[in-house]
Amino acid sequence: MRLSNLADYAVVLMSAAARQCGSVPLHAGLLAEQTGIPGPTAQKLVSSLARAGLLVSTRGTGGGVRLARPAAAINVADIIEAVEGPIALTSCVEAGRHDCALEGNCKVQPHWGVVNGAVRGALAEISLASLVKPLPQAGGVWGGPVEAAHSTNIPSRKREGRIEA
Repeated sequence: MRLSNLADYAVVLMSAAARQCGSVPLHAGLLAEQTGIPGPTAQKLVSSLARAGLLVSTRGTGGGVRLARPAAAINVADIIEAVEGPIALTSCVEAGRHDCALEGNCKVQPHWGVVNGAVRGALAEISLASLVKPLPQAGGVWGGPVEAAHSTNIPSRKREGRIEA
């Protein structure tokens, strides 16, 4: 299971917006520059995130975008769903979808809603505010050394015109 690039970039962009909250007027170009996300992609994400009510856009001189609510009140599930739509691990958890070849005979299908809810719930527990805090030096959420995340062996986000995680 992997997030789309747009969902990944949306989380990165929202994290950058949360870090800058209130210090300077933000616009898609500045967020693109700060994150390495291509300008047109950043503009598309800003529009999607504003439509979803996660960013508020103000036109005119001194305008730009800002978080629609405090970073602690925005979670990773909100951001992903703003770009991807509802989180659905399989097509059978989506209302009205009947395109599975196993439909009618699948004994697991009734349980996918529980699995899907658990994944969405886990993502909803991670606030945008927690993503902008520095991790402790002794270890991260997963118990591994944080220093590894800052290693030069990790590919940069910008390489060959693409953004990588």
